[in-house]
Amino acid sequence: MKQIFMYTLAELPAVVQELKELLFSCDIVALTGPLGAGKTSLVKELLKAYGIKERVTSPTFTYVQQYENDEGYRFYHFDLYRIASERDFTQAGFQEYLYQPNSMAIIEWPEAIESLLGERVCRIEMGYHEDSNKRILEIST
Repeated sequence: MKQIFMYTLAELPAVVQELKELLFSCDIVALTGPLGAGKTSLVKELLKAYGIKERVTSPTFTYVQQYENDEGYRFYHFDLYRIASERDFTQAGFQEYLYQPNSMAIIEWPEAIESLLGERVCRIEMGYHEDSNKRILEIST
């Protein structure tokens, strides 16, 4: 199923509430789109909506950040912009974070590891609306 959202950054919290309903069956959320499209902003708002109270930071240089909400549900936030290949990912041991019980992996720039993404993956493609200051988000579940 595909669904498209067009929104401003001020409207992002409302979009995230709708996304939560669509992500209930996902173990992995794969985020694609150009630099500056709002992937990290979406992740921050999404984790907030899932009950993460601590400050969410981009794992650009650490590749992964782990969070846990009060219910014990874990979130692994990946930024793979600097990962060149699936081999780099697996040699770092990151594949162990995928499909863990009671968790969700949220992956920015997943292109290098597409072959590792099996079932229960929701894909979110983000971009800019050409005629306004709005963003476009297309989710495939």
